[in-house]
Amino acid sequence: MTDFYTFAILVFTAFFTIINPFGSMPIFMTMTASLSKKHRKKTAKKATFVAFFTILAFAFSGQVLFKFFGISVNSFRIVGGVIFFMMGWDMLQARLVTIKHTKEEEKIDAYVNDISITPLAIPMICGPGAITNAIILMEDAKDITYKIILIAVIAFVLLITYLILIGSSKITDKLGDTGNKVMMRLMGLIVMVIAVEFFFSGLKPILISIIHG
Repeated sequence: MTDFYTFAILVFTAFFTIINPFGSMPIFMTMTASLSKKHRKKTAKKATFVAFFTILAFAFSGQVLFKFFGISVNSFRIVGGVIFFMMGWDMLQARLVTIKHTKEEEKIDAYVNDISITPLAIPMICGPGAITNAIILMEDAKDITYKIILIAVIAFVLLITYLILIGSSKITDKLGDTGNKVMMRLMGLIVMVIAVEFFFSGLKPILISIIHG
């Protein structure tokens, strides 16, 4: 039972820091600034749904991709570690992507459907870091119970992301510019620590096989 809790905490920490819903708030607010509360809620809902199913698709198809391209899990861990580190570094510097909202859309629903998928769902919520993390953690899931925990925790993280996005107006105002940057830097630090763990967990077996080989 302890192992289940440990795995659940690992999954939650990894996905919450990599998806970084607090860091996504300014981008979401910028792109939905002229939308009504109803359309803003619809945008957040569709973006999180698309991100969830995209992450699951990669999590379950990861092993097929490994076999097809002859990629080892350890190599993917190293690349994933590099990706996480770069993401963490950008977060540590509090760099936010600036996306301009054009008011020339003929139909609001068309605009909502467009931005919900790209760039909100992919790559803002479901970016390369989240995809890499899903594939690696699915590999670490020992049996069906661990896989269910993984899926449940991912769904929980995205539920939190959805709630944060729809309540982003109040949260952003309360945190302020300084508070948002502090939160992003803290999460960036955690992502960089996870990146180092992933990198060396992949590098160690490769080095050992080279030495023994």
